[in-house]
Amino acid sequence: MNAGVTNLAMTLVLMQVSRKIPFEDPEILRYVRIAYVVVQTLILSAYFYTSMTIKQKNDQTVLKYVEPATPMSGEQGKLVTTTVRDYDLAEVSKLLRGVYMGIAFIAFMHLYLGYTQPLFMQSAMGLKNLFEAKPVQVHIFGKKAEGDLKRPFKAASIFGVQAGPQTDAAAIQEAEKRIGAKQE
Repeated sequence: MNAGVTNLAMTLVLMQVSRKIPFEDPEILRYVRIAYVVVQTLILSAYFYTSMTIKQKNDQTVLKYVEPATPMSGEQGKLVTTTVRDYDLAEVSKLLRGVYMGIAFIAFMHLYLGYTQPLFMQSAMGLKNLFEAKPVQVHIFGKKAEGDLKRPFKAASIFGVQAGPQTDAAAIQEAEKRIGAKQE
């Protein structure tokens, strides 16, 4: 099933479950806080371990793709030439940034605004996102980098259309021609 659809379904289910939890009870609130901290520590540890594994493998295979331009900008895609190692490290860096932003947002909502449901929901969603992260699947779970896990990773949308970098030879050649024309 599509990641966007499962996120939506899981959010709806978790909202219903969280309504049944008595967060007013200090004992239960303490356990939810502990669970949140443990889950976030586990997620961060897994991402750091993934980046360590990527650095150990040191895959220097060249990876070329055309990164799509931002919508409505009128620009054309940008040619990116990198290595598998650098690409995977950049992807893990994006995942880590997402976790840090999530922690900051949940901390604001819980400590400043007093909401407790997001602690519970983010614990479950964080684990789900960890197991669905493509670099984790490739480097920790040992899945082959083919199909959905082929680099560069494509982002799936709720509508089932996969958007992402172009890897076909024609798009790469056309981007190289544009770069050559600019340099002359």
